[in-house]
Amino acid sequence: MLTSLERGDKEHAGRFWMRKAVSLFTLVAAVIVVSWWWLGAGVSMPPSPLDPGERLYCVSYAPFRGAQTPLDLSTKIAAQQIDQDLAQLSKITDCIRIYSVDLGLDQIPEIAQRHGLKVLLGLWVSSFPDRTQYQLTTGIALANKFPDTVRAVIVGNEALLRGEVSAEKLREYITSVKSKVKAPVTYADVWEFWVRNRELAGAVDFVTVHILPYWEDDPIAATKAADHVASIRKHVAEVFPGKDIVIGEFGWPSAGRMREGALPSPAAQAFVLADVLRRGKQDGFRVNLIEAFDQPWKRFLEGTVGGHWGMFEDASRRQKFVWGAPVSNHPGWPWQAAGGVALAAVVFAAAMLARRRASDRDAPDNAAWSLAWSAIALNAVVAGVFVGWTVENIPLESLGIGGWTRSLAFAAVAVLAPVAGAVALATSRTLPAFNQVIGAKSQRTPDRPALALGLVFVALVALAVQSALALSFDPRYRDFPFAPMTAAVVPFVLLSLVAQRRKRERPLAETLAAAVLALCAAFIVWNETPANWQALWFAATLAGLVFSLLRPRAAPG
Repeated sequence: MLTSLERGDKEHAGRFWMRKAVSLFTLVAAVIVVSWWWLGAGVSMPPSPLDPGERLYCVSYAPFRGAQTPLDLSTKIAAQQIDQDLAQLSKITDCIRIYSVDLGLDQIPEIAQRHGLKVLLGLWVSSFPDRTQYQLTTGIALANKFPDTVRAVIVGNEALLRGEVSAEKLREYITSVKSKVKAPVTYADVWEFWVRNRELAGAVDFVTVHILPYWEDDPIAATKAADHVASIRKHVAEVFPGKDIVIGEFGWPSAGRMREGALPSPAAQAFVLADVLRRGKQDGFRVNLIEAFDQPWKRFLEGTVGGHWGMFEDASRRQKFVWGAPVSNHPGWPWQAAGGVALAAVVFAAAMLARRRASDRDAPDNAAWSLAWSAIALNAVVAGVFVGWTVENIPLESLGIGGWTRSLAFAAVAVLAPVAGAVALATSRTLPAFNQVIGAKSQRTPDRPALALGLVFVALVALAVQSALALSFDPRYRDFPFAPMTAAVVPFVLLSLVAQRRKRERPLAETLAAAVLALCAAFIVWNETPANWQALWFAATLAGLVFSLLRPRAAPG
């Protein structure tokens, strides 16, 4: 039983640590808010590439919204929906490029005519002869019915790239359409496939090339995109002397995974589009931007990045940027900062409550408690910044039931790990071994906080292994979950560094998991190159997890 003097000393110490915790939390909250203010600050843009009243030369347009998709042949786009879109686009451009004339898109030339828009009429050429013939027949009829609206007819889009038709067959299609319409006729493909199939140039009125620096085999960074476009356009012009060269697709994604030094973001998109349009004016070439509206269905083909090439958002139809105005990569940062501060408060409250309930035997001494508070504060800062980033990415990166389940699981681990880690730091607990968490009932730890900590760690390792293997064996369209991994891994790294050393062993399961993660981390860095900071960051979180896995565990009793 404590004497009155001992009780007084304990109460005094409690008040001291409470004041210190409040001061530390105030500092943590300030760091979180300042971090989000910095992340959300508007990025300065170059001056508008358009003169007052000037509109864009042309913009790719697909009318699909939400769950609508051209992959479902029963889709039928209503004329009213197209009319709403073209009324909006007529304010920013003189022309739209479409890629097909089925699924209701055959209504576009007539609606475009009402809004004073020209149309680059695309006919989808595929490996299905019947569907291709429908496209050709319908397209010829539309070009002849709306000769003042159809600026040109594009017979096929990247059909050679996809390997769906031969160059000889494509030439037949082009020649057939050209003989039946008055509008100029062309074919559109990635610039390399034009260079490989030079014989097609004789069949078209002008050469339409796609230049997408993000998707190049050697991806191009945003700051070098304009130089790349100008260089490729010059090269194609040299290959086809005397032919007019039109850039039929150029764009930059606003969200998705980084490819080497090519980073998708709202600010990067606004900068690159403006820079290339300015370069086009300077060098005298025309650019069709891809694309008008985000197309969520493309995520099924290209991952997150595929659905975010639009200048306008899909659901809200809101323009993502204003030419020449600063652009924020995290426009909702005040809410993310507030959420981060709230999570940090939960982390601190969990630590204080655990400390208060801990027995004298479990509670750290004053020196250890001071070190633990430093770790808890760092834990709270990291959680407060990266959990907001995690939540922001959930709707962007989640596709289908599997994708949503994975994203929500990562978010749950990112929230629970800092709280469970704070409790462990406050009570000098160590991370239990896998067999003490998911082993036989006789092996499991009876300590509930330790069991909860271990369950979160096991879930984190499972998610990390799945992500690391996927990014090693099938990485092209997969995102790097660096944000939730950072929030979830840091508490365990801190715990491994701060926890008191006791009798320990290094279990086999943890060692094998660490070996897999280490190999994947090394491969990811090599494969993505050091230019990809998302890959480096993710690999660093894997390294932190490897460190935590290889720290000896408390031996089972």
